Amino acid sequence: MKFINREKELHLLARISQASKETSKMTVVVGRRRIGKTRLISESQKGTRYLYFFVARKEERLLCEEFVGQIKETLGINVFGELSRFQEVFGLLMDYAEKQPLTLVIDEFQEFSRINPAVFSEIQHTWDRKKDRTRMHLVLCGSIHSMMKKIFEDSREPLFGRADERLYIKPFSVISLKQVLDDYQPDYTPEDLLAFYMLTGGVPKYVELFVDKNALNTDAMLDEILHDNSLFLDEGKNVLIEEFGKEYTTYFSILSLLASSKTSRGEIESILQKDIGGYLNRLESEYQIIRKVQPIFAKPGGKSVKYEIEDNFLHFWFRFLYKNKGAVEIGNFAYLKTLIKRDWPTYSGRFLEKYFTEKLALSGEWSDIGSYWESGFKNQIDIAAVNHLEKKVLFVEVKRNENQYSEALLRSKTHDLLRQLGGYKVEYRCLSLKDM
Repeated sequence: MKFINREKELHLLARISQASKETSKMTVVVGRRRIGKTRLISESQKGTRYLYFFVARKEERLLCEEFVGQIKETLGINVFGELSRFQEVFGLLMDYAEKQPLTLVIDEFQEFSRINPAVFSEIQHTWDRKKDRTRMHLVLCGSIHSMMKKIFEDSREPLFGRADERLYIKPFSVISLKQVLDDYQPDYTPEDLLAFYMLTGGVPKYVELFVDKNALNTDAMLDEILHDNSLFLDEGKNVLIEEFGKEYTTYFSILSLLASSKTSRGEIESILQKDIGGYLNRLESEYQIIRKVQPIFAKPGGKSVKYEIEDNFLHFWFRFLYKNKGAVEIGNFAYLKTLIKRDWPTYSGRFLEKYFTEKLALSGEWSDIGSYWESGFKNQIDIAAVNHLEKKVLFVEVKRNENQYSEALLRSKTHDLLRQLGGYKVEYRCLSLKDM
C-alpha cells in the first residue's frame, strides 16, 4: 500500500534532521504497535544513509554483535575488538558523528529496561558530554507508552529533559480512511466506510492488511478477522499485555465492560466488586487507552462522568473477541460472525457518532465539540459543536437511518444548554450513513 497522510510528521523529522547537521538532536517517537512508526522513519530517511537498530529481547552482547555488523555494512568502517556493551557501541557512533552527520534510529528502545537498565544512564552520560560537538540525529522509538513516558518524562530518570522533540504517532484520520477506499474500492458503500473506520480505527497495519487482501467491504473485513491464524484474534492481548503486566486480568475485565456499554465507574465497580479508581486513572493518564467523557461545558470536577475506549479496534476486540474467547478458541467463526451481525446496527451507531465528531473537528469550524446529557443520562444529545467567536452552535442527532430523526425531539433536549448560549445562532441537523 502506498504511503499516505504523514506530511506533518515527515516535515518535523526533516526539520530536526537538518538541525542535527549543526549539533546533535534527540527525537522520541511513540505510538501503539502497528501504528507505522518504522514506516514513517523509513520514509523520512529515503535517499539517505542511516542506521536502524531494533532492540530485540536477547543478551546485550548478542545485540551489540548484531549492531556492529550493521555499522560495518552501512557506514563502511572497521570496528576493532569486541564491543559487548551498548555503551561502547553508542560511544563509537558519537565519535563517528564528530566527523560525519549521522542518523541513528533505535526501535523498541524501552526494551533496554529489561536487557540492561543501566543503558539509559550510559546514553545520557555520553550524550551530555558529546552532543554539542557532534552531528547526530538520535531517533528513539517505542510502542509501550507507559514505559516510554517513564523513561523520558519522569524527572527521576536519566534521560528526562534530553529529548529535543517528542512525536506521538496517531491513527489515520477519517479523511485519510475515505481516501484509501476511494483509491482501492471506489464503489464502496457508506456501511463499508463505517466498518473500515470501526474495524481498523485508522491503524495503518490493519488498513494495509485489508487493502492487501482486497477485503474492503463489510463482509470481507469480518471474514478477514474471523479465520484460523488471523492476526486479529489475539491482537488485543498482543498490544496490551506488556503494558499491564501481572494485573492485566483486572484491566482486561474493565475494558471488556467498557466495550459492553458499562461506561460509568459505579457500574463497573458493582460488577467487579472492587475499587477501580486507580485502574481507571492509569488507563487514562499512564496508558492513554481510555478517555474520560463529561457533558460539554461541564465543570472539570463534575460527577457526571463516563469512560470510553479510545482505540476503535480494541473496542471491537474486547466487545466481541475477548468476550467470546471460548468461541475463538474452538474456531467457531460462523457463530461469531452471526453474533456480530446481530449486534451490528446498535453497536456501530456509537462509531457513526465518533466518525462525525472527528469529521467536524477536522473542519476547523468549531472551538468546542462534545456530547451532552443531564443528570441520570437524560436529554442526551449526540453532538454539540460551538464556535464562540462567531457565536453559533450546532446540535446533531446521529442516526443510521435519517427517517428516524425528529427535529422537535432534538430541540426539546437543548433548553438547558441554550440558557448558557444566549444570543448564539442555533442550527439543528441530522447526520446519517448517507452523510459519510
